[in-house]
Amino acid sequence: MKIIKIFLLFLICSLTYSQQYTIKFATLAPDGTTWMNIMKEYDAAVRKESNGKLGFKIYAGGVQGDEKDVLRKIRLGQLHSAGITGVGIGEIAPQVRILDSPFLFRSYDEVDYIYQKFDKEFNSAFEQGGYVLLGWAEVGFVYVFTNTPVTKKEDMKNVKMWAWEGDPIAEATFRSLGITPIPLSVTDVLTSLQTKLIDGVYTSPLAALGLQWWTRVKYIFTLPLADACGAVVISKKMYDQLPQDLQEILLRNGKKYMKKLTELSRVDNEKALQTFKKQGLIFNSPHSDKQILEYEEIGRKARLSLVNKLYTAEFLNKIEQALTEYRNSQLNTTK
Repeated sequence: MKIIKIFLLFLICSLTYSQQYTIKFATLAPDGTTWMNIMKEYDAAVRKESNGKLGFKIYAGGVQGDEKDVLRKIRLGQLHSAGITGVGIGEIAPQVRILDSPFLFRSYDEVDYIYQKFDKEFNSAFEQGGYVLLGWAEVGFVYVFTNTPVTKKEDMKNVKMWAWEGDPIAEATFRSLGITPIPLSVTDVLTSLQTKLIDGVYTSPLAALGLQWWTRVKYIFTLPLADACGAVVISKKMYDQLPQDLQEILLRNGKKYMKKLTELSRVDNEKALQTFKKQGLIFNSPHSDKQILEYEEIGRKARLSLVNKLYTAEFLNKIEQALTEYRNSQLNTTK
């Protein structure tokens, strides 16, 4: 038994001292969530394949600050990598924010098609911003959670809606809906719901569950506002310091585990919605196809208002045309 303990101690020390590269990683995702569980699996796989030469030091639950704080620390060299949502992505690759634009996608099949078709353009946008995309970590379809019922556009005007501070997508979306939201950091949202500074938020069901926002609302509007993108990125400066074999391990496992995360998140988002139903939250939907078309038109106006701010008119047209072609092909397949 004593020999075994000595061997294990030696093994741990060997792995500790053999690690040559530590990637300091931060995210808003709380510890214990699916997001963090998969991130730890990713870290374990990288450590195993690199024989302990490479690994992450993970800061979860927003302990390093909001996404903009984290990206600032990466620029200063205090951190190297992050798990970010659209707001963070917009800071480094504005063009990619088109994925977050309102009422763009109708299904996950459409989402997957666009991600695959424009893979090169999206990766290039990250690199131009000084980062390498390790993998997509989709947040999922975003819903509006409120304390007053919402079905039609006019109902939104009765909501004291939160908007992520400094997010141009949120600003354009709510401007198109004819409301003026209250800008706050994500870390201030729960307190603001408790004090009734706001009574409306937007997020994925899984995030609403993890952040406990759902405990302070009564209604869910079932027409998704958007499909929120997310990503795990690493500064190109840090990435370029890694030997080629470690870069390959990092990238390959990033794609593998972030794909797993996206698949699990979609399942968990659906489970979260069922949890909300059991807990008594009221689900409201548009009353007619006409109302749905009105929301889709609002989305088009919001997307156009962001041309030359986040992306070009040409790129917007390419995305919308690709979606139209995909929908037509699916209709032809079902006939």
